[in-house]
Amino acid sequence: MPESPKEGQNFDAQQAVENIAAGNEKQPEVNVQDDYEASKAFSTSEIDQTAAGSEAAKAATAPKQNLPEPEVTNLETGPDSDPEQYREMARDVNPRL
Repeated sequence: MPESPKEGQNFDAQQAVENIAAGNEKQPEVNVQDDYEASKAFSTSEIDQTAAGSEAAKAATAPKQNLPEPEVTNLETGPDSDPEQYREMARDVNPRL
């Protein structure tokens, strides 16, 4: 019995390894590229490839509430600016200041 469950194999896997080693069973061939290409067929459904699917996706992912656009104010500051301007900017970000 393995010391850790992570190190263990199930009985079928162990039997397959032993049969391959004994020559009773052929080792399976793995072609990752072909498997990847075949998996692409399952990546999207037929409805998702149509305009109806696109509209359904937009409706499903649309925000539940309308958020207002942030108000942007540009405050011109120069090297000899009034420190009170910076305090006003800080109050815009954090009104508790």
